[in-house]
Amino acid sequence: MSNLFVYHADICKTFSNPKRLEIINALRGNVELTASDLLEKIEIKKANLSQNMSVLVQKGIVNSRREGINIYYKLSDKRITEACDLMRDVLIKNLNNQAKIVKLSKK
Repeated sequence: MSNLFVYHADICKTFSNPKRLEIINALRGNVELTASDLLEKIEIKKANLSQNMSVLVQKGIVNSRREGINIYYKLSDKRITEACDLMRDVLIKNLNNQAKIVKLSKK
């Protein structure tokens, strides 16, 4: 198996956490937010945010920079949200198809 598939699977694991997906969504649009900004935007405890940000930074999904006492976070590539949007569209299509099947089976 190619190492590329191993790395791909590892990155996909990073996206398997709902809070990380919320963080990515909050950072969409090329915005740069502090940890305090993120705490205001999403329901998450400070320690949990810190843990998730560490993973996102370590995996190269989010870049961070320190300015004074603040750490600023920004997506490393705008295509990350595009990839998430694409997967969400596939999920919605699958859910709609399942709902149609359930509806037809009840007739």
